[in-house]
Amino acid sequence: MIKSISISSALIVGLLAALASNHLIPFSPLLTLNEIYDYSDLASFTSSVLSYLRPVSRRHHHWHHDDTKERTSVCDNFPPNFPPPDTNTTSTFCVDSRGCCNFTTVQAAVNAVANFSQKRNILWINSGIYLEKIIIPKTKPNITFQGQGFTSTAIVWNDTANSSNGTFYSGSVQVFGANFIAKNISFMNVAPIPRPGDVGAQAVAIRISGDQAAFWGCGFFGAQDTLHDDRGRHYFKDCYIQGSIDFIFGNAKSFYESCQLTSMANPVLPGQKVINGAVTAQGRASADENSGFAFVNCSLGGSGRIWLGRAWRPFSRVVFAYSTMSDIIAPEGWNDFNDPNKDPNIFYGEYMCTGGGANMTMRASYAQRLNETQASPFLNASFIDADQWLQPFSL
Repeated sequence: MIKSISISSALIVGLLAALASNHLIPFSPLLTLNEIYDYSDLASFTSSVLSYLRPVSRRHHHWHHDDTKERTSVCDNFPPNFPPPDTNTTSTFCVDSRGCCNFTTVQAAVNAVANFSQKRNILWINSGIYLEKIIIPKTKPNITFQGQGFTSTAIVWNDTANSSNGTFYSGSVQVFGANFIAKNISFMNVAPIPRPGDVGAQAVAIRISGDQAAFWGCGFFGAQDTLHDDRGRHYFKDCYIQGSIDFIFGNAKSFYESCQLTSMANPVLPGQKVINGAVTAQGRASADENSGFAFVNCSLGGSGRIWLGRAWRPFSRVVFAYSTMSDIIAPEGWNDFNDPNKDPNIFYGEYMCTGGGANMTMRASYAQRLNETQASPFLNASFIDADQWLQPFSL
């Protein structure tokens, strides 16, 4: 049953901007805002977004016409002998919302994976928007979500902290199983965008609580608390991450490489000193916890005036290195959650960053301009022990 909701057009604008930034569609923000309306349900939202996604889906062209212009089956152009048969090391589950596969929903395919399977279980998810809330329990390790492009395949829901009894439970997708992999797929929470200070409006797109998770070429769309990087060691490569307030938060130990971080906080007029967003809220609670976020070769842009991070917990640890920051970054850069008692224990570092927001002259007193020795542990995937578990993209 379709869930009736109110969806802010800004989330759609964010998705369209992501498409445009990858040269997949022409994009005019003004034209888009004038054309997009408030949607009353997920069905109309899906129809609108799909109208933009269909032209960029290049792997499979499911609609074709003969000389009489008659539409043939959407399933005709599937590859022959797909999905492939199981092997000793892999099983493939085919998901297509239009009925071309054994599964029409992602959750049904997850449920079909054997508990505690030692195989790599690949859920091949066809292009489209999947309107469902998905949970991968601890009993389902070694699952891969294989989309057809983060601008072509998306999992969408709209829970908030209010509707799900807490921010931690609001995720459109919640991953508790270890060794999860996602490739070329988007995770979206399309709940209405909150204003700073709104109570209970946090809306997570994905919660990642299993160890050794990897995301390649994925999209994460939301506003406040988009990506709940909860716990475990995680790797993100070539991902697009959009939000407004604390849009990457949690207590994981994660390495973000060559990712695009986009703020969708409200624009701030010249001369105003208001802060209306933050990229990170890392949750390291004690010196004994081995967690933190490292961002290397990433880009930060978008709208608003935002902090690189704020200290959700007293030992919060975040490093940005070799990254490009636009002038939406506030001069002080960081925030201690208005609690100076946290300042001696916070580890907020920057190394060799560029752009209008990278000037450290007016940074908060506890922010560190790292030297090569200090930055070295954060500059590659050894930060997350990747040599022990991270597989190449092709596997």
